[in-house]
Amino acid sequence: MDILWLGVFALLLIGYFALEGFDIGLGMLLPVLGRTGAERDRLVAGMAPFVLAGEVWLVAVVGVLFGAFPHLEGEVLFTLYPLVVGLLVSWVLRDAGLWFRRRQDGRAWRAFWDGVLCVGSFGLALTWGLALAALVQGGPVLTPLGVGYAALVVGVFALHGRRFAVWRLGGPGRTGRALLGSACLAAIPVAVPLAVATPWLLDHVAPPGTLGVLTLVVLPCVPVMVVAQVWVWRTFGRGAGVGAGAGAPSFF
Repeated sequence: MDILWLGVFALLLIGYFALEGFDIGLGMLLPVLGRTGAERDRLVAGMAPFVLAGEVWLVAVVGVLFGAFPHLEGEVLFTLYPLVVGLLVSWVLRDAGLWFRRRQDGRAWRAFWDGVLCVGSFGLALTWGLALAALVQGGPVLTPLGVGYAALVVGVFALHGRRFAVWRLGGPGRTGRALLGSACLAAIPVAVPLAVATPWLLDHVAPPGTLGVLTLVVLPCVPVMVVAQVWVWRTFGRGAGVGAGAGAPSFF
């Protein structure tokens, strides 16, 4: 049972990095890939349908963390408190920029919220990198390894975001295999720390009785999440509703 819930936790967190990493990366690259207001509109419209579907995985990760690893949850919140706060603030900023940028017309309004979206996306990538490095090191937040790992996560998410933009909106190398490859690459920065921290994670797992209840109540929701993801990708797949192949951003 312990191994099962560790696998569920790892699957959800890896899935979040693979399925939400391109949204974060595209947000970071928005000023580069979208050199005009119209281009930025197309980029945001291209990723918007996938944002909430990706964030569901993070919500599920938090739920499993609280339920299956209650002692670990307390240690993480205490040890990584600044990073948890930074992660939440960045999440709010990214989503606020995403949803508020279209609430009013005007170049200044759009430019401001595009900037907020970009800053929030960078904040998410950086805080995730620092948090994963701290998980492996056992606590320190700002270390050379942590800074380097944060830069690695930023680079991987940026690549994933650009691959998604090409796949969704058109451009050279527009293939599903390229996007799948960048998704696998985006999953590596979280898969490696989880593998290293496996013994520590197993030491913090909940009692068998709690895990049994979670198995009956929560585990059936995982296939529903997978089916929902398949529906989102089939419904809002390549070029749906964004004029794929026509008027691609000039960066391509």
